[in-house]
Amino acid sequence: LAEEFLLLLRDDDGALSLVPEWSVRYALGGAVLMDLALEHRIDTDAQGLFVIDSTPVGDHLLDPVLVEIARSDRTYDALHWVRHATRHADEIRNTALERLIENRILELSDDRFLWIFGTRHYLLKDEETKRRLTGRIKSALLVDSIPDPRDVMIVTLADGCGLVSHILSAHELDEAKARIDLLRRVELIGRVFLEAIGLAVQPAA
Repeated sequence: LAEEFLLLLRDDDGALSLVPEWSVRYALGGAVLMDLALEHRIDTDAQGLFVIDSTPVGDHLLDPVLVEIARSDRTYDALHWVRHATRHADEIRNTALERLIENRILELSDDRFLWIFGTRHYLLKDEETKRRLTGRIKSALLVDSIPDPRDVMIVTLADGCGLVSHILSAHELDEAKARIDLLRRVELIGRVFLEAIGLAVQPAA
């Protein structure tokens, strides 16, 4: 999910700049927790988030967070762990980008001067992968059928960071409003991610 989110984050020039950094960190942390849930390593209820299987996934993005949850001396709610996972955001982003480059989905174009000034651009090499991703999101939002849990999660991450408007036309976005509201309530970690985003915005407001 972190890799898919980063694909959505690219602007037309390939910079990862469509949304503010603080919201990206929440999304990357939330993505790891969502993937752990999809791997049946964690579960959540109204009271807390807990490990149901501590067996390592074998994924450098997921296993460090799984270990931290498993080793915790008390049970915390999902909001705590979404916030906690943001501490790993830089590592999550770097590893996810490395995978996208290794899999020839993205290509790094680094025009920074002395490695300080300027911006890294990630050129899209595999347009079909991006097309399938946006197609899944559009289908989840515009087709009246039960979506795949992974599609619900990527929609939640995209919506929480304001990226859906970069995927749907204005007409499609208006048509999808009720569907977006519905999917925002389907998955608990997604709801908590949206709550964390909302709480982070309040002080600034």
